[in-house]
Amino acid sequence: MAGSGQLAVVKRYEKKYLIPPVLIPEIRNYIAPFVIRDKFGVGELPEYSITTLQLDTPSFSFHLAKELEYDQRFKLRVRTYNEIGSAPIFAEIKMKMQDIIIKRRILIPFEEWSEKLLFSTDLPYIFKSSQQEMDFLNFRRLVWETNATPSIVVRYVRESYVAPGEMYLRVTFDKKLEYSVQPTWTNFGVGRKWVTMDSGEAQGGEQSCAILEIKTLEEVPVWVIDMVQKYSLQYKGHCKYCTAKWKDAIFSRDVIPKNNLVDFYVWSV
Repeated sequence: MAGSGQLAVVKRYEKKYLIPPVLIPEIRNYIAPFVIRDKFGVGELPEYSITTLQLDTPSFSFHLAKELEYDQRFKLRVRTYNEIGSAPIFAEIKMKMQDIIIKRRILIPFEEWSEKLLFSTDLPYIFKSSQQEMDFLNFRRLVWETNATPSIVVRYVRESYVAPGEMYLRVTFDKKLEYSVQPTWTNFGVGRKWVTMDSGEAQGGEQSCAILEIKTLEEVPVWVIDMVQKYSLQYKGHCKYCTAKWKDAIFSRDVIPKNNLVDFYVWSV
């Protein structure tokens, strides 16, 4: 399944752009000479669905760190792919240090994922390497220390392309964005109501947009720079979780306490 390689740590640069859906075919044609289909995509277009359980602290610290644009921040999330139960679970620690993204990713068999796995003091014997075991224990530690709990589930369809050969470069279009509230550790929104985020209001603009994202481990290729200039793309640090959180706050009339932001630097990632 998508992203199911054994690499535990990914350090990369990410840029996101909100684009009108009508522009996707033109950009798809533009990038065609430089990329190939993502091997995990299926169908006429290389697509797969992503469902992410976003964790947060009681004072919404992960959400607010993004909203307040902390130069150094992290978040905890739990991700799976396509139909729920058909792919493994990936517990992730995603850190941002200025313009660099560092992501630690732990593969967990779907049937092994549970609240008990996180809060037991037993050492799990489900990992294939000592590094994955240590990464999981670090994830567990951060859940405990931050008192993180399920906040919102976000899902969307991703159309994905990668660079041929050894170079790491990924170009994706994220569409059909939705969120669901009141999740548990294990249901991933199954049986819950889903609310669309494909609207100008939710995305802070005048029209519905898809999310074009470019990820690379090295300097951005010249053709990417040319594409950004050709289509006058405007960089926007769009966060799906924050969008869902603010939209849900409108409906639920929740007050998100900006003055209660927990100091992230007491937590050692």
